[in-house]
Amino acid sequence: MKLPTFPGGIHPPDNKATTAGKAIVNCPLPNELIVPMLQHIGAPAECCVTVGQQVAKGEQIGTAVGPVSVPIHAPTSGEVIAIEPRLHPVGRPLPAVVIRPDGDERWHEGLQACDPDSLNPDELRQLLRQAGIVGLGGATFPTHIKLSPPPDRRIDTLIINGVECEPYLTGDHRLMLEEGSTIVDGILILRKILGVDRVILAIENNKSDAIAVMRQLCTATPIQVQPLPVKYPQGAEKQLIEAVTGRQVPSGKLPMDCGAVVQNVGTAAAVNTAVHLGRPLVERITTVTGTGVRSPKNLRVAIGTPLTHLIEQCGGFSDDPGKIILGGPMMGNSQISLEVPVIRGTSGLLVLRQQDISVKKPGPCIRCGQCVKVCPIHLQPTVIALCARLGLVEKADSHNALDCIECGCCTYQCPATLPLVQSIREIKGAIMEHKRKH
Repeated sequence: MKLPTFPGGIHPPDNKATTAGKAIVNCPLPNELIVPMLQHIGAPAECCVTVGQQVAKGEQIGTAVGPVSVPIHAPTSGEVIAIEPRLHPVGRPLPAVVIRPDGDERWHEGLQACDPDSLNPDELRQLLRQAGIVGLGGATFPTHIKLSPPPDRRIDTLIINGVECEPYLTGDHRLMLEEGSTIVDGILILRKILGVDRVILAIENNKSDAIAVMRQLCTATPIQVQPLPVKYPQGAEKQLIEAVTGRQVPSGKLPMDCGAVVQNVGTAAAVNTAVHLGRPLVERITTVTGTGVRSPKNLRVAIGTPLTHLIEQCGGFSDDPGKIILGGPMMGNSQISLEVPVIRGTSGLLVLRQQDISVKKPGPCIRCGQCVKVCPIHLQPTVIALCARLGLVEKADSHNALDCIECGCCTYQCPATLPLVQSIREIKGAIMEHKRKH
């Protein structure tokens, strides 16, 4: 039977075999945790502790500012030794709280474990906000916002994203294999909040073991496990909706405009932990991998752990590192320092050796149309990139540049090695700035 998918996309080597069979390992705490106040889409949290203060694990150290924001919590117990700008994964220093762990792992008693059946949807949303739950697939959008559609948006489908289509990354795969029941319980809480009957758990069919495990766990639930063909970016929100429902999210609209909400399997697990255990989001699964790492692993990491500590826990570098990326090779961000901390959206740490880095000089566009063919959004990347080079902001906007999900398919496929997605990313920033001014 032909499996459902979306138009376009590419098939890069997945490079997952190195860590797909490796169980999740708890990463020891470093000597210092650097906890940024910005770890989500929206307004940064505002620091609410002082230097010298003793904090407990899970204690709020940053308060949410405005509706699209979530609080930040201490990843362990210890002493606040600094409140200052520290280098952030976005590439510049941002406000952070620095904690020296005391080794006690003493939990704060702020949140209480709850029976989800005893809470109504609004109370559950508020609990998730207090726990700092955000999308763990990489976007880090506050979960309580995605679970709060306006009254005129009828949601009938909840899609759980277990695709993990980004090459190298295997954290979600291992989570489904090892903690599937936690994910299922979290999915049922999300279902209650949205009040939907239709729930689909989507998994690419290169994870046959995870599909089997989750099908068994979902047998007595309303959750349908849907295998999908291996294709990048199958896990992108709009492409996933199209693949499993046949619906297309209109240009400039959100998934809720076509009746769907998408949540990651890691987010579902975090939801369950917040509700059933009363514990906020203070750790995540991160895949540390690549040719530049001696012993790649899937690590359970405290938020704020410096990248250098993760490298040490994986045996150090195997050779001179040529590129260090947070996330995967397609949509991750290159880093300039190993002192950058793990944040809530850090799904992976990819280290490539210098000899594995191929830098080619871009040539002229040959009008082959390959970028158009693989674009999952049906855009014309070469036209938008040309607008970017010429500074034609309004023209780029008329070609729906803001719909670009920056998946990198166009750049990957381009025979002229043009930096298409980089150009589109720049012009998107210019378009948004233009709209703010006008």
